[in-house]
Amino acid sequence: MIGAELPVNEVARLAALRALGVLDSPVEAEFDALVKVASTVCDVPIALISLVDSDRQWFKANVGLPGVDETPRDIAFCAHAIHSAGIFEVPNAMLDARFADNPLVTRSPGIRFYAGAPIRLSSGHVAGTLCVIDRVARKL
Repeated sequence: MIGAELPVNEVARLAALRALGVLDSPVEAEFDALVKVASTVCDVPIALISLVDSDRQWFKANVGLPGVDETPRDIAFCAHAIHSAGIFEVPNAMLDARFADNPLVTRSPGIRFYAGAPIRLSSGHVAGTLCVIDRVARKL
C-alpha cells in the first residue's frame, strides 16, 4: 500500500475544512439525497461525501456502508483523490500498487472500483470528495 502524500497547502486546507463547521455534524437530507443520486446514476452500491481531516476521512453522507462514519486517513482512497484536479479513478484496486494490500480492498468492504471528484471550497482548497465505490472492477 502506498499512502497519499500530504497536499502542499495542508495546514491551510485543514483550517478551511474546519472553518466549515461540518465535521461530525448531524445527517442532512440534502447530502444524503446527493449520494443516493450518485449511487443510482453510477450504478454502484456505495457513494459517499467524504471530508478528509488530519487523521481520518469522515463521511458527511453515506449510502452503502451502514454504521460506518469514518475510516483512517492513511488507508483512504479519498486522501489520494484530493490531489486531483478532476475525477480520480481506480478501475481495479487489486491491480493498483497504491491500493492492492489496503484493508479496504482485502477486507470489508472489498473495494475494487473507486472514483472520486474533489469538493473544492470557494477558497480553492479541497475539503474532500464525492465518491462512488463498487465491489467489482469497472470504469465510469
